[in-house]
Amino acid sequence: MPLLSVIVPVYNEAKTIKQIIEKIHSVDIDKEIIVIDNCSTDGTQKILRELHYDNLIIIYHSSNRGKGASFLTGLDNAKGEYIVVQDADLEYDPGDYLRLFEVIKSGGYDMVSGARFFEGHQGLLMHVAGNKFLTFILNSLYGGKLNDCATCYKLARREVYNSFALEKTGFDIDFEIICKALRKKLRIKELQVSYHPRSYKEGKKIRVNDAFWAILTMFKYRFWR
Repeated sequence: MPLLSVIVPVYNEAKTIKQIIEKIHSVDIDKEIIVIDNCSTDGTQKILRELHYDNLIIIYHSSNRGKGASFLTGLDNAKGEYIVVQDADLEYDPGDYLRLFEVIKSGGYDMVSGARFFEGHQGLLMHVAGNKFLTFILNSLYGGKLNDCATCYKLARREVYNSFALEKTGFDIDFEIICKALRKKLRIKELQVSYHPRSYKEGKKIRVNDAFWAILTMFKYRFWR
């Protein structure tokens, strides 16, 4: 059983997919890399079929089912003791896995979250304001003190993720995860990680309507589930 399962949801990332897989593979940690291609149409699948690593598992969805659905497929196939999600672009640096592990292996926390904004927000103005607003709502609803509620990196044991009974299929799965972690009163530690935001021209996919679904998710798991 590998120590870590890195789950990589992918949709139309031909420009970055090879490089991000190489970066993940180079991290000196016992791991498996589970890539779930969400029916890419830009040549991503061709690149994936040319990659050959002993610890690389590639699963192809027959339709575009969303980031959350891809993560759930990865979770169903994961064998690692711990789980982390890696976006397929180059915004996050897999080199931070080791720092996240140092904290969680200390034994004091159930989840280590890679916060991006301890030294100020970076990226598109709309996303800067949106993240601050969503984090404020989350902290107000759940009594949290988080800096970054929408980060990709949330390192936790596989059994913790399985206990969430996750159901969201879109970008809102990131909010479902943190909402359920806070409801369960898990011990969460935030750690600053590297972040290199990209623009829509460069391929960024999250949109304004995703914030609407994120807010609904936060209220749903606070009051109805």
